[in-house]
Amino acid sequence: MFLYMIDFNKYSTKLIAILFAAMLALFTGLLLLALQVYWYKIIGSVVLIFIFSWAMCYYFYFYFLDAKIKLIYKTIYNTKATKRQEYYNKELIPKETLKQVEQKVDKWAKEEEKKQALQLQNENYRKEFLQNICHELKTPIFAIQGYLEILQDDALENKVITQKYLQSSQKNVERLTNLVEDLDEITNLELGTTPLNIVTIEMHTLMLEVIDNIAPLLKPKNIKYYFKKESLLKAFVLADKEKIKQVLLNIFENAIKYGKDNGTIFLAIYKPNYNRYLIEISDNGYGIAANHLNRIFERFYRTDHARSRKIGGSGLGLAICKHIIEAHNQTIHVRSSVDVGSTFGFTLLAK
Repeated sequence: MFLYMIDFNKYSTKLIAILFAAMLALFTGLLLLALQVYWYKIIGSVVLIFIFSWAMCYYFYFYFLDAKIKLIYKTIYNTKATKRQEYYNKELIPKETLKQVEQKVDKWAKEEEKKQALQLQNENYRKEFLQNICHELKTPIFAIQGYLEILQDDALENKVITQKYLQSSQKNVERLTNLVEDLDEITNLELGTTPLNIVTIEMHTLMLEVIDNIAPLLKPKNIKYYFKKESLLKAFVLADKEKIKQVLLNIFENAIKYGKDNGTIFLAIYKPNYNRYLIEISDNGYGIAANHLNRIFERFYRTDHARSRKIGGSGLGLAICKHIIEAHNQTIHVRSSVDVGSTFGFTLLAK
């Protein structure tokens, strides 16, 4: 009954062996005392029982249980100890309790589960990425191959057809070139090998400059742009001007591509705290479904494959935006609702 009252998880193996031997010796002594055995025989029997019990328990715990625990630790930490380390662990470090061992094994199991889940997620992401990049490369390559075969057969005699197919081939070559350049840029951004030229930028002026560059894209769909009334008209930030210009161009182009005819793009600059500015670009276009929002900045991820490929683009624009902003140690986000529109925002360090 007394054994059940003791929490063996809290004690080391040596102490457990001593306690068990002491309890067995005490029980033997009380039994001999009840049988009215001479006291010197009781003492001798108690001592012998204590020594024998302690030796047996210690042997069991040390050579069996501790050996199992050591094997578990080696498996957990993937280590092989030297003789000096084994002596240090065996003789000098206090033995851990079973409770502590249980906690460490449980912690290791949870960490392994997380690693396996992350590994599976990365593997699925890698497969999806390879599938996407193969598709993106095959489309223009097969198109160019088809045009060249037609030209090789009999189209060269017709200058109009020849010119048409050559122009189509040139467009697909440009598409391949842009794709390779975007892949190279995003790889460099991920590896951190792209240096940033940090300068002082006035964001309101830069946004107007970018809008001037994309003005020809606004006219065909009759899309207007406005700065929101609460937007700041002066905002000096510390950033790489060309990289931030690229971010703005990508977001503006998406707002135009996926915006509705006669739509509107709203621009805003806020200062949520003393050391950061928030830049937001909103549209009243088709919007993005909620189940796509957490993946919108992934490479090649498209919410509508058919429409996206018809519109064009490498599918890397938003992924590049994300890496550029993160290279500035800032954040980028999106809010969107279907048939309501989307808002892309990012922060930059204030001057």
